[in-house]
Amino acid sequence: MLDTGINRPVALLAFSEAYRQQIFGPEEEAALGRLVTPISIDLKAGADVLPADARIILTGWPTPRLTTEIVAALPQLGLVAHAGGSVKSYLPEGGLRSDIAVSSCAAQNAVPVAEYSLAAILFANKRILEMARTYADIRQGRKAVLGRSGILGNYRRMVGLVGASTIGRLVAKMLQPFDLDVIVADPFLTEPDAHDMGVTKVTLDHLFESADTVSLHAPLLPETEHMIDARLINSMRPGATLINTARGALVDERALIAALQRGHIHAIIDTTWPEVPAADSPLWNLPNLLLTPHIAGSGSIELWRHGAAMIDAIEAFLAGAPIPGRVPLDQLDRLA
Repeated sequence: MLDTGINRPVALLAFSEAYRQQIFGPEEEAALGRLVTPISIDLKAGADVLPADARIILTGWPTPRLTTEIVAALPQLGLVAHAGGSVKSYLPEGGLRSDIAVSSCAAQNAVPVAEYSLAAILFANKRILEMARTYADIRQGRKAVLGRSGILGNYRRMVGLVGASTIGRLVAKMLQPFDLDVIVADPFLTEPDAHDMGVTKVTLDHLFESADTVSLHAPLLPETEHMIDARLINSMRPGATLINTARGALVDERALIAALQRGHIHAIIDTTWPEVPAADSPLWNLPNLLLTPHIAGSGSIELWRHGAAMIDAIEAFLAGAPIPGRVPLDQLDRLA
């Protein structure tokens, strides 16, 4: 173990210089330099080369999992600040010392995901996919007129949110200015909490049977894998839209493809499992599906929001104040 002999608190940056530039804009980089002495490290090099006086580790999506050996080599470690949302795959399998706080940027990553979801809901209710396809058919002479039969628009429609997660709650808040009825299915959501959110709590079955648009915001856990199965998908209203910005494995993909091929529903899918569908997957060519490459979460300059949150966490930690974005480690089994 090494000792830097530096007076300013040492923060270990457990990611590449390129990733550092992605998450820290000019203002965040300047703030980092004022607060700590940042030292870039490669955790794969082992615990022996780590500065023993480091008090903070900054981690991100490219960072390997922390090990008990690494944590043991850092007796002064008090904060693990993670640039991503979920921290599960980055913490030691044996857990952390009780005096180490963990912060994440789940709230910051929720913002663009909720924005994507809001846009998808509004577009779905306007039947954008169907109308754009029909318009192109008219241009190519495959159809004669642009039909406007059926319900179209964002007035008195029902939106179903699966999961009152951080993102689900933010989507519900963003939907408040619109003339839409919002229902939520979440076993941990209480009636008073649902009232405060301005939504109605329902069962998952009721939600799929009733909503014009269903948006998924549940974590992927062993008990939620393929939770959205053929029975639920087939119970959706004809012409309804399923939106997935959560995790692909929440959905039984074969059942989804079958329903789309029948023309029963529409879908807007940002996450699949596997992450990139197979080359011969029907998902690539279904006319009633909008497929995007996992872009709902933070990217490009949106990542600077994460850097700013990490600075806030570091500042609070050094001041002995409550740490924003602190992860309740005793609830990890319920979190994404």
